[in-house]
Amino acid sequence: MEENHSLYMRRCLELAQKGKGFTSPNPMVGAVVVHNNRIIGEGYHRRVGEAHAEVNAIGSVRDQSLLQESTLYVNLEPCSHYGRTPPCAELIIQKRIPRVVIGCLDPYPEVSGRGVRMLLKAGVEVKTGVLENESRALNHTFITFQEKKRPYIYLKWAQSADGFLDRSREDYSVPATVFSLPSTRRLVHQLRAEVDAILVGTRTALLDNPSLTLRHWTGRAPVRVVIDRHLNIPSHYHLFDDSVPTIVFTARTAAAMKNTEFVLLDWTLPLLPQLLYTLYERRLHSLLVEGGSQLLTSFLEAGLWDEARIETAPFCLGTGVKAPLITSSSSPYYQQALQSIETNTICRYIKK
Repeated sequence: MEENHSLYMRRCLELAQKGKGFTSPNPMVGAVVVHNNRIIGEGYHRRVGEAHAEVNAIGSVRDQSLLQESTLYVNLEPCSHYGRTPPCAELIIQKRIPRVVIGCLDPYPEVSGRGVRMLLKAGVEVKTGVLENESRALNHTFITFQEKKRPYIYLKWAQSADGFLDRSREDYSVPATVFSLPSTRRLVHQLRAEVDAILVGTRTALLDNPSLTLRHWTGRAPVRVVIDRHLNIPSHYHLFDDSVPTIVFTARTAAAMKNTEFVLLDWTLPLLPQLLYTLYERRLHSLLVEGGSQLLTSFLEAGLWDEARIETAPFCLGTGVKAPLITSSSSPYYQQALQSIETNTICRYIKK
């Protein structure tokens, strides 16, 4: 029997990360098959709608008879329900794999533990909780979505050394102050490729006319989301080019376009819970907020954030639009990383 559980689970986590940016709304999962302390098969969930990690790992084993003497490692509890693919727990039972080691249980309350119970009922030996913290951290967006019934929320902004987002502007013809470098801009677009949706407010849309698409990274463009209560954003702006799915939150009715949906909100009630619930209903597991100071501050003050990425350039503006301020008293956090890229500094904050 294999005893080096952490070693093989780490390999599962390495494999799982290969699906980053392609599996949502499914989690990232990796699996390995071990026989006599040797990996004889491995796989990961490559893309939503395609085979799960367990299926790929089991299918990669050349001598299928060895499965009956092997241990399957997987970082997330094998599924027990029929979706786009049959239950992985059922396949494990059919292949008569005697042992399964799991990183963490499925966080969805209605299914959590069902895969384990199905395996145990069939006589499979099951061990759970191996590198559980690491397994949960890998799929933090999936877990947040299941447990909090909302997307995992990233806040992102770039600022001057003295804490300003931009010079004061009222005219869209005046270009925004540029803080990011080509290298840090690529990191932003990498994050865009990994999230399900990206949000800006009316003012940012009017002044910057952003595309909110991928231009400095490859992958799937996120769903564009904009708040525009009175539909003031001109129809010829990039957000209305219908090139990618777009959601407009508004108080006025408008005819839907092929890829653009207008969603009415009640402006007499708090907006953010309504907005987040709408994204939850559409199974958008993660949201990147790239708006201006007012929008970012509203998320901070409501405590509706999970992670913040702040890029600081090495020059001062002296005046302008003040950047939001993260305070540990209202929203406890810890600073996970401090990274200098060329002349700019990027801080990453994780809310506790």
